[in-house]
Amino acid sequence: FSLKELHGIFQWLVESIFGSLDGIIVGWNLRCLQGRTNPNEYSVALDFLDPSGPMMKLVYKLQAEEYRYDFPVSYLPGPVKASIQEQVLPECSLYHNKVQFPSSGGLGLNLALNPFEYYMFYFAISLITQKNSPVTHHVSPSNSAYFILVDTYLKCFLPTEGSVLPPPSSNPGGAIPSPTPRSPAVPFSSYGMHHTSLLKRHIAHQPSVNADPASQEIWRSETLLQIFVEMWLHHYSLEMYQKMQSPHVKLEVLHYRLSISSKHHGSPAQSSYQALHAYQESFKPTEEHVLVVRLLVKHLHAFSNSLKPEPLSPSAHSHTASPLEEFKRVVIPRFVQEKLYIFLQHCFGHWPLDASFRAVLEMWLSYLQPWRYAPEKPPQSTEPLPRSVPEKWASFIQENLLMYTKLFVGFLNRALRTDLVSPKNALMVFRVAKVFAQPNLAEMILKGEQLFLEPELVIPHRQHRLFMSPTLGGSFLSSRSPAVTDASFKVKSHVYSLEGQDFQYKQMFGAEVRNLVLKLAQLICQAQQTAKSISDHSAETMASQSFFSWFRFTPLEVNGSYTGNDLDEIGQDSIKKTDEYLEKALEYLCQIFKLSEAQLTQMMMKCGTAQDENGKKQLPDCIPSENGLILTPLGRYQIINGLRRFELQYQGDTELQPIRSYENAALVRLLFRLSSVLNQRFADQMEVLCSRDDFVGRLCRYHLTNPQLIQKIRYSPMVRDRTSHSWGPRISLRFLASYRTLISLLMIYFLASWFYVGPVGCTFIILTGYFLYAVIMTFFFEGWKPHEH
Repeated sequence: FSLKELHGIFQWLVESIFGSLDGIIVGWNLRCLQGRTNPNEYSVALDFLDPSGPMMKLVYKLQAEEYRYDFPVSYLPGPVKASIQEQVLPECSLYHNKVQFPSSGGLGLNLALNPFEYYMFYFAISLITQKNSPVTHHVSPSNSAYFILVDTYLKCFLPTEGSVLPPPSSNPGGAIPSPTPRSPAVPFSSYGMHHTSLLKRHIAHQPSVNADPASQEIWRSETLLQIFVEMWLHHYSLEMYQKMQSPHVKLEVLHYRLSISSKHHGSPAQSSYQALHAYQESFKPTEEHVLVVRLLVKHLHAFSNSLKPEPLSPSAHSHTASPLEEFKRVVIPRFVQEKLYIFLQHCFGHWPLDASFRAVLEMWLSYLQPWRYAPEKPPQSTEPLPRSVPEKWASFIQENLLMYTKLFVGFLNRALRTDLVSPKNALMVFRVAKVFAQPNLAEMILKGEQLFLEPELVIPHRQHRLFMSPTLGGSFLSSRSPAVTDASFKVKSHVYSLEGQDFQYKQMFGAEVRNLVLKLAQLICQAQQTAKSISDHSAETMASQSFFSWFRFTPLEVNGSYTGNDLDEIGQDSIKKTDEYLEKALEYLCQIFKLSEAQLTQMMMKCGTAQDENGKKQLPDCIPSENGLILTPLGRYQIINGLRRFELQYQGDTELQPIRSYENAALVRLLFRLSSVLNQRFADQMEVLCSRDDFVGRLCRYHLTNPQLIQKIRYSPMVRDRTSHSWGPRISLRFLASYRTLISLLMIYFLASWFYVGPVGCTFIILTGYFLYAVIMTFFFEGWKPHEH
């Protein structure tokens, strides 16, 4: 087809594939398309959208003619949308020279994007806009067509080996030009200093027809990464947004907003109020979203670690380093670090306290361990010892100090509020403890904290420098500054750029965090004992479930039931795994924070003091007072999570207990009326029988009286109703309403009928068996414990 026809259908085609921005049109639903369920559609979609497939060829064909397509600003992330609507240009070069006011009669601002940018914008944002798409079957996110395409695009445009493949061209020997800079459509203020792209020295002033091959190599890589980061990670509140800005930038933005508000809105307060609500975006990332971000993090580590070693001569380096190598050097601090930190902080603070947090946890741990994605392989050794973190990663740890320390404190606060008896939660604590317990890692983090806490020396040549993030200081490549050798300054710059100049740092190895670790260790000890109690209880329950116990020939606990855990349903294997995870996690925490064996022993003893005489049931943590026991915060946590409970017993009339789940409600009420009639009619006769001293008296006293209830009512100030006969000898028929009793009677009846005894003989067998049972219980256990029946 001609370019004019292709240009006319391009927007429709992209929307048909990835869905509409408002989520009404689902498109091909790549997030739910899997090879296992739809192999034909899966393979066709991957081939069509491959970097060398027909769709990308169409993109490059339209790119050659410099077509532009409008993308609504209203669908951008909240902070970007609000700032553009206030005519304050974001710091990302992706938005520069692209914002356009609508034509007469149009609504809203638009971005004028080239075909490659337009295609990738839709591809990236479909992960957010299509989160509520219908799912007819269970979908594994890591096996979906969307996940595979993200991985394919990253490997193609951010290769770890070789260079980026050149775009296919329809003209033999021709090249698809890079986009040329365009004059801004409207005057914009910037967040801070002048921001430039990494490509400034390559393509900023070159004509599009004779574009430099070096710029061809990198402009797609930079654009792809910027789009992924902006669409997936650029969501946060106004407070977090302002915290990232340096003081002079805040002042500049404030002055400009006041001038805009006085010009367009008439009242500065109104503009600030509207800006506040514009930035407050409701951002709830899904588990699939986090998995895709983790894929991006892992690939960027591998991409950055594939950087070739620097030559010894700086002059040689400046002439031989390719744009892709320069891009590898700065890809993480320049593009990812800041927004990923904010994204993780948001997830740590807002994610539900359940096992789905494992996806966020693994993404965080992947970022903390770039050495796992280094090209060199660890030496093969027979001993399964953890590999020590090489010293060359000390600079990475120092320049990402908050990723290690503040987020670790955030995880501690989450772990203290979760049920560690659950094997999934125990596994998460084990994973974090194992990562931070890697040899030499804790020492590097401690060294980074010491560098940050060093007093700042006022040096003349530094007085004009500000603690700013790379995103606020312009390009890394446009004007390459000399390397900063002061490690302390780099750590301070990292912390203050992410948290602001007034940030109060909380030391990971300080006293406050150490107390949190001790609380976590105490909870781990308690969770181990609770898991052991559940295991013992399950074993006893299985042992007591004999054939005769099913017929209710064993005592029944009517006052309460065991409040179990999810381990009861999972089995003994998971209980064993939970105990192993918690034990290893406690061992790793002791290694990281140098906890002594005496401290652990003291915590174990403190956890064991709350056990009762059987050593199985524990009371919640309480403080004795004049008014009785008062729950502590730890005790409330234990009750809420089902770790411990008070022993509550029913102290009223057993006949008036709430109807149990194993009883027939209609029979309970009917039998209560029947027994009440019998007790009122034969009350005097039963009292006479119970007052006898012979065997008949002992038999009646055992089955017709409840000594504990009589004693309790006798000394109670409450008025007793003599006609109810609730405190004297009485007949109780409630046991007949139990489903087990009914089934037992039916089974005995059918067994008797099987031997041709008939109904009369079956009734005789039942009465004889119950009489013998009553005589035996009376003769051996009279005065020991009143029977419920």
